Amino acid sequence: VSHEYYSVTERTRYPALKRIADLNPNIYAIIFCRTRRETQEVADNLIKDGYSADSLHGDLSQAQRDSVMGKFRKKTIQILVATDVAARGLDVSELTHVINHKLPDQIENYTHRSGRTGRAGNKGISIVLVNGKEKGKLRPIEKIIQKKFIQAKVPSGKEICQNQLMNLIDKVQAIEVNETQINEFLPSIYEKLKDLEREELIQKFVSLEFNTMLAYYENAKDLNDLSSRDNSRARSTNENMTRFFINIGRKDSLNPAKLIGLINDQNIGDKIEIGAIDILDTFSFFELDKNFEDKALDAFSSNQPDFDGRSVNIEVTKKERSGGKRRGGSKKPFGKKDGGFGRRRSAEGSSSRRRRSDSSSSRRTDRPDRSERNSGGERKSSSGFGRRRREN
Repeated sequence: VSHEYYSVTERTRYPALKRIADLNPNIYAIIFCRTRRETQEVADNLIKDGYSADSLHGDLSQAQRDSVMGKFRKKTIQILVATDVAARGLDVSELTHVINHKLPDQIENYTHRSGRTGRAGNKGISIVLVNGKEKGKLRPIEKIIQKKFIQAKVPSGKEICQNQLMNLIDKVQAIEVNETQINEFLPSIYEKLKDLEREELIQKFVSLEFNTMLAYYENAKDLNDLSSRDNSRARSTNENMTRFFINIGRKDSLNPAKLIGLINDQNIGDKIEIGAIDILDTFSFFELDKNFEDKALDAFSSNQPDFDGRSVNIEVTKKERSGGKRRGGSKKPFGKKDGGFGRRRSAEGSSSRRRRSDSSSSRRTDRPDRSERNSGGERKSSSGFGRRRREN
């Protein structure tokens, strides 16, 4: 078993975890958490991001635990998020990774966690995500396991895409072709594709499989740069970016990849830089190159896009403008959710995944001061879209 640690902040802990999973498409892992709440939140976030994951903790009934453990043993579930106590009765071989979302309170428990991988002569990796305060716990663990931790770098977007693409190519090369089953369909397929050159066919094949992931990771930030040591309440200080509010969030099944796709669909500009993305429960924030601020507002206003039937609107956040505020999007009032959206695996945006009680208070100064709630709990617009209004 090799032992690795990744340096993170609280803000980058989940994005780093997700990048590690994305780097290893065939991962079969247990992620250990310290509390039931933490376990459930991490599992929920992974599931929302399209991973085959589930949770195992003390709040589950015995029947639920048996069901989850059975699925994990059969590899129906690829990633299991568990507390130490709940995982005691789980004996699984062939684990590729054990990931410590946070170190256990009792450092001796680390050996019980890491010992679940690398069994029966197989190789395994035990990973620890640590912030600056937690790093001091590694030395006592090294004395117990009599091994040194290796500092690993959070993978870049390029590394992840390369690994995912090569994994797909390996599967294509290894697949067995049953000519009897497909022969009758091949002539029409050949006819349909006859005008495509080999290179063009490969390009289309790769784009079909990976457009969302490639678009998401195209401008992915370096999570190894911890110089800012930002926390969950930190705000972007990049003066070259404008921060926008958008009226859809996690409850609409929004994730960063889908948000990037929605922005790109508006044809605001070529290779527009997209900065920080924060997905909250019922609304979100994103940053764009400030040179495209007006174009973004105009594009959303003229296109009047919708997200699975729900009207989409954007505004420049209060911090960005001291005078009147412009809006972009449909003129319909928002706040009514009509449906969800399918999952996609490679969403990283849940960088700010928290419960609403935490996230709403930490972002209250960013949220545009332009809505109130009706008796049904839905937001209703206090003025027509496109008007300029005074800030209080």
